[in-house]
Amino acid sequence: MFTISRKRRAVAAVGAAALAATTLAVGAWSASAGQDHRNREVDLQLLAINDFHGNIEASSGLTHPVDGVNVPAGGAEYLATHLAQAREGERYSTTVAAGDLIGASPFLSAVFDDEPTIESLNAMGVEVSAVGNHEFDAGFDELNRIIEGDEDFAGADFPYLGANVVDEATGEPVLDPYWIKRFPGGVRVGFIGMTLEGTGDIVSKSGIEGLEFLDEVETANKYAEELKAKSVNAIVVLLHEGGQPVAEDTGHDCESLDGSGVGMSGPIVDIAETMTPLVDIVVTGHTHQEYVCSVPDPAGHERMVTSASSYGRVFTQIDATYNKFTKDIVRSTVTGSNTVVTRDVPADEAQSDILAEYGPLAEEAGGRVVGYIAEDIKRGATRAEEFPLGSLIADAQLWNTADADAGGAEIAFMNPGGVRADLLYDQGTPGEATYAEVFTVQPFANYVVTIDLTGEQILEALRQQLPGEQRSTTLTLQVSEGFTYTWDKTATGADQIVADSLRLHGEPIDMDRTYRVTVNSFLADGGDSFTVFAEGANRLFGELDVDAFEDYLAEFGTQASPIEAPEPGRIDVVS
Repeated sequence: MFTISRKRRAVAAVGAAALAATTLAVGAWSASAGQDHRNREVDLQLLAINDFHGNIEASSGLTHPVDGVNVPAGGAEYLATHLAQAREGERYSTTVAAGDLIGASPFLSAVFDDEPTIESLNAMGVEVSAVGNHEFDAGFDELNRIIEGDEDFAGADFPYLGANVVDEATGEPVLDPYWIKRFPGGVRVGFIGMTLEGTGDIVSKSGIEGLEFLDEVETANKYAEELKAKSVNAIVVLLHEGGQPVAEDTGHDCESLDGSGVGMSGPIVDIAETMTPLVDIVVTGHTHQEYVCSVPDPAGHERMVTSASSYGRVFTQIDATYNKFTKDIVRSTVTGSNTVVTRDVPADEAQSDILAEYGPLAEEAGGRVVGYIAEDIKRGATRAEEFPLGSLIADAQLWNTADADAGGAEIAFMNPGGVRADLLYDQGTPGEATYAEVFTVQPFANYVVTIDLTGEQILEALRQQLPGEQRSTTLTLQVSEGFTYTWDKTATGADQIVADSLRLHGEPIDMDRTYRVTVNSFLADGGDSFTVFAEGANRLFGELDVDAFEDYLAEFGTQASPIEAPEPGRIDVVS
């Protein structure tokens, strides 16, 4: 169980007191009203997705378990049909999202600046979304273009909400903080949208200059009160922050409501426990997990918290009763479930038309073969481990910047979150690695940057991988060939990174010597809270990271001698 901060407890107490006063007033009013029960209640339906990441195509790599068996899942053609079928006969239905709809997208969407995904979401009836961290991948100006459109692109038909994204000079939100859905008969539901407070630490700082990301609970409480003042009492938060599912019988912080036996733990629990009781439902994302569960609000009332996995493979359906007299959701009636987006339904024609328009163009641009691989080269099961594809990318960046006039690099580090897909042997023609596949692995358009770091700074960067003030979970930097060290997990704190174990080609790292180190521009800006890299001097910017990877595959991955997955062992883990 996460410990609730004093600050959030105080905020929660004020919210609970406000709700208690409101409840007493409503109770007195309802006692004298005597309206017909059937006429004052309607059935609401919310359909929710999160972390779509531009996965409009029904690729063979997208699967999801159904009855213990992985089946093909996702694809905009099938997601749209599932959503349309769920809406049938529902007068009070709306479709919402919790961010990361774009960014870190497959080539088909990314090569067109995610415009195909926005067109897809428009066509499938998404009515509102929170922003997530990946909406800022290309910077705030590009996000505004995606929202507003330009002379060649119509933009999003739905509002992107960012209540906690503010101008640091004025403190005012730079995006709409909330949106009110107006159903027939005067039924109104307010949606507050936010990204995680830590967004500034996990996106390139150059694209968010002048922006600040505020506390989620304080922000939600503020705008819930504003909605209440407008007599909008039914309130849903769309939040791009989440948790991790855990088995209920092993201890959990969120009681399963869908019969799955899965609870949930993580940052969203603290947020949900302390957010004002004025909020009825919390739809989440970011962690790419799947849960429908209940967390008590500060008044002790159960409140639904949901997440629908990722990539459009799952959607959440939430049903609730809305009382026209109180203008609020009847909390005790809220139910929810997650549905797998199977492909045994008809393909939606509008989505098929979008794919038919962009598919051939993307195939022409991305179909060229850039190199050959001998086997699958994959990411890790988590971001807390060494994995082959991360090692390969680090090798590519070192090779690309090793010459003196290219940077003179001796070591390269790669952030695990920047590796977005596996490089698979049988993705298309066996062994061929196409530009589209390589781009999908590294879709962020970061540059390779070579900097000066001392041995002491390299040690500190490795220690910044560990949980502590800067992060709650381990992030393992992927390292280039020739650099090794020992990670002793039996030790505590910073001592887990064994200082005298750092080696470069077998020679001890000199803590006082300056080394030339290559990272991508995200890390060079201190991204993922690796602040040491931001201290690096004598910066030399090179080419795009995806181009460096392409060049490496072309040089070393020939048809006669394809590239094999790097062997593990650059990091010696003691446990």
